[in-house]
Amino acid sequence: MNFNRIVCFDLEMCCWNDGRESRTGEIIEIGVAELDLSSGEIVRRAQHFVLPEHDEISPFCTELTGIKPEVVAKNGKPLATILKSVEQKFGGRHKIYAAWGRDDLILRQECEEKGLNVPFHEYINLATMFRLQRHVTNRRCGQRAAMKMAGLEWEGRQHSGYDDAYNLARLARTMFLPDQNPSANK
Repeated sequence: MNFNRIVCFDLEMCCWNDGRESRTGEIIEIGVAELDLSSGEIVRRAQHFVLPEHDEISPFCTELTGIKPEVVAKNGKPLATILKSVEQKFGGRHKIYAAWGRDDLILRQECEEKGLNVPFHEYINLATMFRLQRHVTNRRCGQRAAMKMAGLEWEGRQHSGYDDAYNLARLARTMFLPDQNPSANK
């Protein structure tokens, strides 16, 4: 197990605002950013579009995430292919993965439904860790609010898996390496 690196990831899923039952749609984007805890550097990033098997990307989803159906149709790959790529590039079971909230459960559930293996064993919920470290009593503290509390400006588009994962790695740096300048390695 490599405890010198944390692989931060963020998922974007199909979503709707048309009154249908509340459920998590299929994953359509996985953003990844790897934090080296020895140097404090964000050493690697990736963005992967995932072809949904059943769900469609709604106009609401495009408005929220910026993800257009034609971009996913052109650049997307099946979830199994993406997970293999993430595991090869970032090191699956030998790294610690982290996300904000329950993305691990969402990924595990979709993998189970599709008969796929989850590419990691070790997972850290950075939302829970942040609330414990900062004694935040608001159970619904979002990533953007946490970044503000940590003195970090949001970079990029919110609800972009690529940008959200990068910002999460920046926030993780303040949590694991509090003595480092939080604005380093923008």
